[in-house]
Amino acid sequence: MGRKIFVSYKYADDKVQPLSLYGKTTVRDYVDKLQDLIDATDNINKGEDDGEDMSSLADTTIASKLGDKIFDSSVTIVLISKGMKENIPEKDQWIPWEISYSLREQSRDSGRSKTNAVLAVVLPDENGSYEYFITNHTCCRTLHTDILFDILRKNMFNKKEPDTYNCSICGGVHYRGESSYIKSVKWCDFYSKDAFNRYINEAIEINKNMNDYKITKNL
Repeated sequence: MGRKIFVSYKYADDKVQPLSLYGKTTVRDYVDKLQDLIDATDNINKGEDDGEDMSSLADTTIASKLGDKIFDSSVTIVLISKGMKENIPEKDQWIPWEISYSLREQSRDSGRSKTNAVLAVVLPDENGSYEYFITNHTCCRTLHTDILFDILRKNMFNKKEPDTYNCSICGGVHYRGESSYIKSVKWCDFYSKDAFNRYINEAIEINKNMNDYKITKNL
């Protein structure tokens, strides 16, 4: 049975690798391609609210808007892009609220919504590079989580009892296994049917062991 997937993204961000030689590419164009991978599932994709001003909305109004969209989903994919953050308070941007509501448990007359599995898919920047977020080294990779919204950053490298070791190559401390509740993957490694299924299943397995992680759910 197909899973219900909610996609969180910055609609108008154009700091991404062009998908064609003609016209401007935005993150929304990548969402269109993502639909090809999830067309066999029940897809919940309500990113069209991206440009809506939330600064004057009460928390209860935001809860209603996002709750309606996310309640029935079990997996959230958040697209990481170079221009996803605006220079305004995070509470006035949609992505942090969407992640927050994806992580919360909610009860309604129709049933109960549990904490979603969450997968971060990193998009290439204008030059086709992922270095703004992921730097690969000989022995490991570095995630530049400081560029993320707080709620994303706090849910990475948040395992309560991580399995670590001292690297003989760089001398640094590395993690074994799934150290983050929100796992991240490059778009180029994600965009195929087999890879899509594999990474979604890995995010769901992490969700099954969510008690192993210190999960931040509120902004």
